[in-house]
Amino acid sequence: MNRRDAIGRVALLMGGAVIGAEFFISGCKSGAGKVEDLFVADNVAFLNEVADTILPTTSSPGAKAANVGHFMAVMVQDCYTPDDQKVFLEGISKLNDASQKKFSNKFMALNPQQRTDLLVDLDKEQKEYTKKNAEAEAEKNKHRNDPDYKGPVLENHYFRMMKELTLLGYFTSEIGATKALRYIAVPGHYDGNVPYKKGDKAWAT
Repeated sequence: MNRRDAIGRVALLMGGAVIGAEFFISGCKSGAGKVEDLFVADNVAFLNEVADTILPTTSSPGAKAANVGHFMAVMVQDCYTPDDQKVFLEGISKLNDASQKKFSNKFMALNPQQRTDLLVDLDKEQKEYTKKNAEAEAEKNKHRNDPDYKGPVLENHYFRMMKELTLLGYFTSEIGATKALRYIAVPGHYDGNVPYKKGDKAWAT
């Protein structure tokens, strides 16, 4: 699956534009700064566990097997704007704070069910936050010709970033493309009449 197709699928799953999509497609030339803190082993391990909670091992290997945590760190450093980098990096602490508030423990110390429950809550939070952001953006657009209009400063939600990058990283990885999706190595013969059965995996290529 190429990057453009993967972004299109993630956008469909997330119900909106993918953060940083224009840079992902163009080859990640955002001019963003360096965020080496994301490459600290503990942070990559943390992001792998978050990703693996979003896409756990089932009949196919999960996101951690595809090292999606490292993929997230690379994409945030190379493709996100400095503002989004800051939001993402601070999001690690915010996720731990949410874990501490809900379960009196950091995320890495939670059991699988607790991790899932926490991320379900955060997903609901980011959906509501993103909806309000979209409404605020629409209002700003109505006043785009008014130099005196001061709209709110809009930031993306850290968990939406994590979820988007998990999906993008997994389904563009070798494991995601060959184990979770149906895959035929290229080159291969063209068959325009492949039978479909309910429950079949989507095609990676």
